[in-house]
Amino acid sequence: MNFSSLILPLLLSGAGLFGLWRGADVYAALTRGAEDGFRVLLRIFPALVTLLPAIAMFRASGAMDALATLCGPLWTALGIPPEVAPLMLIRPVSGSGALAVTGELLRVHGPDSLIGRMAAVMLGSTETTFYTIAVYFGAAGVRRTRHAIPAALAADVTGFLVAAWSVRLLFPT
Repeated sequence: MNFSSLILPLLLSGAGLFGLWRGADVYAALTRGAEDGFRVLLRIFPALVTLLPAIAMFRASGAMDALATLCGPLWTALGIPPEVAPLMLIRPVSGSGALAVTGELLRVHGPDSLIGRMAAVMLGSTETTFYTIAVYFGAAGVRRTRHAIPAALAADVTGFLVAAWSVRLLFPT
């Protein structure tokens, strides 16, 4: 048995022992935390139930591929291969969808290709904006996101562009 497999049990045991040492009712604190977690789950569940099927429909309908094709000339002008466009469209919405698109790009083009490197850096440089906003704002009970979505999407666009330019700068072809 290696140390890394013991980290989580040691951490949980240590937290429990520390709580006992401080005189806290560890079991009551644990159940209160579970209740709070369950309330948060109930608040964010409607957003997730809406968001996840919408992502699947967007991909299955062919709308994502059509939009990627339509924006192809813009991507090329910005120095971004059009093959990476589906990743840029799905990443703000779905982390697992973006991971699947990246896996496909790596399988088809290879991890050491310009497209593979760019996809990997873009995946690590951006966020699943709508999912994150749905979860965190839902957990906090925020109904009006105000400027959060435009600001987060601007950060995603910046992440995509800087990732593309960084890969071109660091790995010239």
